Amino acid sequence: MRYKTVAIVLIAFFTVLFMIDHVSDPVADSPIEGESYSQTRSLMDTTVTVSVTSPNETYASEVIDRAFEKIHYVDQVMNNYDNESEIALLNERSTIHDADPELVYVVSRSKYYSEVSDGAFDISIQPILDLWASKYSPGGTYQDPTPEEINETLELVNHSAIVVEGNSISLGEGMRITLGGVAKGFAVDLAIGSIMDDGISSGFVNAGGDGRYIGTKPDGSLWRVGLQNPDKNEDAISIMDIGDMAVATSGNYERYFSDAAKVSHIADPRNGYSSQNLISATVIADTAMDADALATAVFVLGEDEGMEMIEELDGVECLLITTDKRILRSSGYSNYENHAQ
Repeated sequence: MRYKTVAIVLIAFFTVLFMIDHVSDPVADSPIEGESYSQTRSLMDTTVTVSVTSPNETYASEVIDRAFEKIHYVDQVMNNYDNESEIALLNERSTIHDADPELVYVVSRSKYYSEVSDGAFDISIQPILDLWASKYSPGGTYQDPTPEEINETLELVNHSAIVVEGNSISLGEGMRITLGGVAKGFAVDLAIGSIMDDGISSGFVNAGGDGRYIGTKPDGSLWRVGLQNPDKNEDAISIMDIGDMAVATSGNYERYFSDAAKVSHIADPRNGYSSQNLISATVIADTAMDADALATAVFVLGEDEGMEMIEELDGVECLLITTDKRILRSSGYSNYENHAQ
């Protein structure tokens, strides 16, 4: 499955967030009893790592297994490339009754992201993605869609035409949705919830760069998350100290649908064209789903509108890298940034 909502390109999203383990922190809470146990598996077309702190390795393994089961469950329900998934059935029939409650929640929450971003995030973008894919796939023209084709297809992109009533979801005629920009984040949140229900207070889940971190590391220090330099050198653009928060990044990082044309793999649902406003947008939020969706929205909106949106949201911060490689931080981002890097 392709799990970035506005991903035109049929490749996995490049991970630009990475854990930093070798930096010591002189200021830390009391150490947590136990050791870190981690497992990494391939799910949702990406690499997923689940890590927990526990005094018992056997129990840690059981906790991790249950967390991965949650992620697998999300993949089964929300993978629109699986003909048996609920979202595939919704796209085929335009209406689904007695939908899975988690699907209902994610679709409803996605409508909220569309509203706060003035349409820069829109799960009904699938027809536009299909249009671009048809052009740059075998048998296609390998040229951009014409303005007429884009305008005609944009008539099917309309988040307000997605209707959620109880456990029923309906789409306008001909519409198709994708949950690529929220499914991974939501899966991370479910996995974290499972870990916490199992009594774990220290750990993290990272799915292809969408990460959520609870508590502190076993030594009592906050989790260190680095943002990779787009020039691909070993230096991090920024290092974040994260505890009980989530981080996600959307960006190009030389990911293009067409290398020759430099067509970005992230499209603007409002005009149907690839977004060229930023190199990347990193968002810190309470949940991985929020961070995932808002990072995509900011990337599409660009530095001015994107930063304005973030500043209006409580408990959300961001770091933007512009196309001319300026680094912009929201007003509260410094509260998370490690300045001793």
